[in-house]
Amino acid sequence: MEPEGEREADPEAVARAILLRQLTSGPRSRHQLAVKLRERRVPEDVAEAVLDRFEDVGLIDDADFAEMWVRSRFAAKGLSKSALRRELVSKGVDGGVAEEALSELSDDEEMGAARELVQRRMRPFPPDDPAARERELRRLVGMLARKGHPPGRAFRVAAEILDTGNTQ
Repeated sequence: MEPEGEREADPEAVARAILLRQLTSGPRSRHQLAVKLRERRVPEDVAEAVLDRFEDVGLIDDADFAEMWVRSRFAAKGLSKSALRRELVSKGVDGGVAEEALSELSDDEEMGAARELVQRRMRPFPPDDPAARERELRRLVGMLARKGHPPGRAFRVAAEILDTGNTQ
């Protein structure tokens, strides 16, 4: 019997265990999983082989991951397509795959999400105080900008909602 310290774990089994544990906690892109294997010092050739096998059996699918990511992040956070695109790139999703997932969102949906965010976050202000309106407008435009909405859309939506929805 070998001493316990000299026994080496099978790198392929280690890689499979790491991937299964990662995928159990939630969907991941191939890139994210490859990074995790690299961090755990799985040999590159073993990592590629195991990742390929997981892809072949459908456990890793960047297109499905991207579609799920876009749907959930758009619904939960109201992020714009540009913000979602940046997030997908940071997750290692290929540009074409990301664009396909983003094509599911229409411009009307993006505009609707921006309006909903402004309506939810708008604070009442005195209607006869232009400085208070301007402060609220800047705050709301900033919030939309942080969600990735372009400046023109952010300003237009915030101004429209402020002009029609201020109820103090």
